[in-house]
Amino acid sequence: MSKILVLHGPNLNLLGIREPDMYGSETLVGINGQLKGKITAAGHEFEAFQSNAEHELVDKVQSARGNTAFIIINPGAFTHTSVALRDALTGVSIPFIEVHLSNIFKREEFRRHSYFTDVAEGSIVGLGSLGYSLAVEAALQHLSKKV
Repeated sequence: MSKILVLHGPNLNLLGIREPDMYGSETLVGINGQLKGKITAAGHEFEAFQSNAEHELVDKVQSARGNTAFIIINPGAFTHTSVALRDALTGVSIPFIEVHLSNIFKREEFRRHSYFTDVAEGSIVGLGSLGYSLAVEAALQHLSKKV
């Protein structure tokens, strides 16, 4: 049994009420519940963490070293600003997938650059909460190859 850590960046705690036309009406609790069901049904451990604070996400990534097999991360606005979070992810050498509910490439120019895409196993953008489920499927496939 391996642990999959799902990280949610700033403002994702507002899912369901923040700009539902862009981010959908599902809540973070609902999304985490669906992901937990998929991950535990596959025989793995699920952990989720959300923070609006960059240092807390960095700390969570660093503490995952040695006890986490895969990370799924929606860095939120830190996608476009956080070298620190990128460095934490590359520093722990845990494979990860970057997820975005909206299509960052169809948004404002400053949102079109990600500090994570080039070091991630993959990126899923613009598919709403389905992106998280697809990331779980990819993580499970990745883990099954490591056995």
